[in-house]
Amino acid sequence: MTSSTPPNTAPLTQDQLKTLVGQAALQYVVPGEIVGVGTGSTVNKFIDALATMKDQIKGAVSSSVASTERLQALGIQVFDSNDVPRLSVYIDGADEIDHHGNMVKGGGAALTREKIVAAQSDRFVCIADESKLVKTLGAFPLPVEVIPMATQRVIAQFAAKGGKASIRLKDGQPLVTDNGQYIVDVTGLQIADPLAFEAEVSQWPGVVTVGVFAFQRAQVCLLGTASGVKTLTF
Repeated sequence: MTSSTPPNTAPLTQDQLKTLVGQAALQYVVPGEIVGVGTGSTVNKFIDALATMKDQIKGAVSSSVASTERLQALGIQVFDSNDVPRLSVYIDGADEIDHHGNMVKGGGAALTREKIVAAQSDRFVCIADESKLVKTLGAFPLPVEVIPMATQRVIAQFAAKGGKASIRLKDGQPLVTDNGQYIVDVTGLQIADPLAFEAEVSQWPGVVTVGVFAFQRAQVCLLGTASGVKTLTF
């Protein structure tokens, strides 16, 4: 584990921590290549930082419409993932990350596309603040992208595992993802074996993507802490 300490000693806000890790992630961007870009408030800080070196990269593959729009607004070309056989690095946040690099993701409802881009990348660099580091996954509600007609059945299957699931709403209606599906959020879980859990839930009929990232876990985590950015490697 290594760390870099900011020059001032005043307590940093969560927003400042996000800015720090977003900037720190630039060191993993390979000049001349296309970078995989995730979704969320921390990634937005990375996108802003990436704009400072946009002339040194070919462009990006994005995991969401929101990130695509932000990248394009800053003059960064966005490629379709089908046109890019591999990426050297994928940089994204996490709702939770454990000490082995396993994550829970999907708070921004982009988990399916995030998992797709992560799968085509040689390295996953997670950027997060220290509140996201946990011993066991499950404290944050687990997002699961589900085909609408399967939502009640999936909710019942999680209930059988001791979890309480509900459809994520937006303005009183089910939130619809970029892929036209629903999100089910599950609480009350302790995910002691993320790899086995991801493998099992991924096979449930109607599940598009479960928000456990164990098969596509992080190799590096840039963690914003009160003493600066700490680098965890897995």
